[in-house]
Amino acid sequence: MFTARRWGMTQPMYSLFIASVDARPVPPAGPGDCKLVVMLPALNEERTIGNVISRIPKQIPGIAIVESLVVNDASIDNTEAVAITQGATVVSHRRRVGLGTVFQTGLDHALRSDADIIVSIDADGQFDPCDIPKLIEPILDGRAGLVTATRFANPEFIPAMPAAKLWGNRWVTRIVNVITGKRFTDACCGFRAYSRETALRLTLFARFTYTQETLIDAAFKGIEIVEVPLQVRGEREHGTSRIAASLWRYAVQSGCILLLAARDHRPLHLFGIPGVVLVGLGVGVEFFMINGNRVSSSSALDQTLRFIMGAALTGGMLLCVASLLADMIRRTRTIMEATYYLVRRDANRKSDSE
Repeated sequence: MFTARRWGMTQPMYSLFIASVDARPVPPAGPGDCKLVVMLPALNEERTIGNVISRIPKQIPGIAIVESLVVNDASIDNTEAVAITQGATVVSHRRRVGLGTVFQTGLDHALRSDADIIVSIDADGQFDPCDIPKLIEPILDGRAGLVTATRFANPEFIPAMPAAKLWGNRWVTRIVNVITGKRFTDACCGFRAYSRETALRLTLFARFTYTQETLIDAAFKGIEIVEVPLQVRGEREHGTSRIAASLWRYAVQSGCILLLAARDHRPLHLFGIPGVVLVGLGVGVEFFMINGNRVSSSSALDQTLRFIMGAALTGGMLLCVASLLADMIRRTRTIMEATYYLVRRDANRKSDSE
């Protein structure tokens, strides 16, 4: 059973857990001792994945071992065979599970293979593997726990893409910034690097994609996030995007992910602010009716006003109570995630020592 005495605790449980999870970035290992795992989520990418894997740098300053890991989302072409031919480790799902789940599978496998740094890069050739040394540099220097490429920070690097996609990317980024309080310039780019500690601490749920949820989760855990401007291709060389082929589907799925993230991390804002507004509306209508001597009137307008007042006050109070309950759940989740991280971290240390 978990007890404070067993873990030498002298602080309140909540404060101790938060304090014990040090979010400050540190170099992942000694100079030249790091293992880098380059993870490529793949779905029917036989025409491009071989070229991407072959261009992954094998000699990187500060890195002792470079390993390519392909997570195959039940491809029906020769993606798996091409990846194996190029010397990559392949983990395959028997049925299609979605990019978000594929990403989590890759993180778990990379951690089990003792990766110190994990890079995620698309298998469609939009990102240049030769940029990996630039991407991981902030982690090697101990300046960041998560590094993400940005296509929009440098005006000269903005890729050619349909106006609707460019507009959608910018609006999604704005919403992520509102939720996190950060100033990201690109919340949808999948070319990223994660330190081992960051990968251990991430808690993700979305199956459709991982890009926005990862930034939000990392930001609320105090993980230092750095953006690196890189020049990437705006469109795939072959076929259409597996994620953004349908802009409406992408908008709906991403909207759901962002809404759930706001619920989990900003419940007082998501529920409390509308609750206070509704209560204010109800009180305002009540004062209007009292000052106008319309409380006992039976006219259709006054009956409507009474209905609006009652609905606003009831709905507003319910939302305010829901915001308090949701915030309590958020705090409990924070403690549970900190506990889970400590258990995983200690289990990995035990495995390493053995």
